Amino acid sequence: MNKRRLILFVITLICIFLFSWKSSGYKEFYVPKGWPKPVYDFKKNPLSEQGFELGRKLFYDPILSRDSTISCASCHLQYTGFAHTDHALSHGIEGRIGTRNAMSIMNLAWTKLFHWDGGVISLETQPINPITNPLEMDNALVNVLKKINQSKHYQKMFYNVFGDSVATTKNLLKAISQYTVSLVTYNSKYDKVMRHEKDVFFSSQEKNGYELFKRNCVTCHNEPMLTNNSFADNGLPLDTDYKDYGRVTITQNPKDSFNFRVPTLRNIEFTYPYMHDGRFKKLKEVINFYTDGRVKRRTLARELQKPIRLSENEKKDLIAFLLTLTDKEFLFNPKYSYPNNKTKTNQYNEK
Repeated sequence: MNKRRLILFVITLICIFLFSWKSSGYKEFYVPKGWPKPVYDFKKNPLSEQGFELGRKLFYDPILSRDSTISCASCHLQYTGFAHTDHALSHGIEGRIGTRNAMSIMNLAWTKLFHWDGGVISLETQPINPITNPLEMDNALVNVLKKINQSKHYQKMFYNVFGDSVATTKNLLKAISQYTVSLVTYNSKYDKVMRHEKDVFFSSQEKNGYELFKRNCVTCHNEPMLTNNSFADNGLPLDTDYKDYGRVTITQNPKDSFNFRVPTLRNIEFTYPYMHDGRFKKLKEVINFYTDGRVKRRTLARELQKPIRLSENEKKDLIAFLLTLTDKEFLFNPKYSYPNNKTKTNQYNEK
């Protein structure tokens, strides 16, 4: 085979591969312009339309809980930024109450550590915690797989995605991750202003709030993610019920005492209640805490050592800016919602 024929042969193979890859439903992950490179390794879990749909079905299916009464979506509602506004603390089966507020789920492709204390280091393994936690789903993975593998519908879906009709722990977690990693929010008014979209501008109040934000908040809530994905002591007084010291329980490093995740401020209008224990219901309470309620201690974040002084009007301006972080296209996007198809979501007892 001469050189020219070899080149043509290689090009043909590449074209066949690309065609088969696209026709199989695999898709690229969209990174908004100006955003950093995701930290999630898509090579280990390539996205596909069928994988996303399987993950979405599992996310909304109470089959994951021991008594099949609650799903992932029970604590992570789409229209509240995949957070839980009904309760300060997470609620599990049989009305059991957790010890922390259910965090919002969005832009996880840029997250390395998960939960309020960073105790989980992989998006794939993250679902294991709520599934096995006795205060949440109180189930064992072997029981979850048993129920899923009794469903003919799930057997078909797993085969279409992974080439194996038998669900395994690895593929179960990969499927859920294909859905959760795809929950990207980037179309708020703030984003549109930053992109200089036609006829989209901050009001004078929002603009002033943005300037206040850059002076007082942006060191921890970095743009464009509106978080630096770190853990910090924000001066929150110790809760009297659970005495939760945060990340120190994971690292055993005293310097991590009172350290909790710096959450993203995206869709903050809808992700209340705020803080790891959900103690604040309104944004005004949060701002008042940062201006007047912080506890000074050795572990207090360096960025918060100096006092934050805001007038009542400035607080209103800051809130006006925070409201521009709401992305209604994300909150009400039907592709993220409950699977609306002819099949029921809880079919583990199918014959």
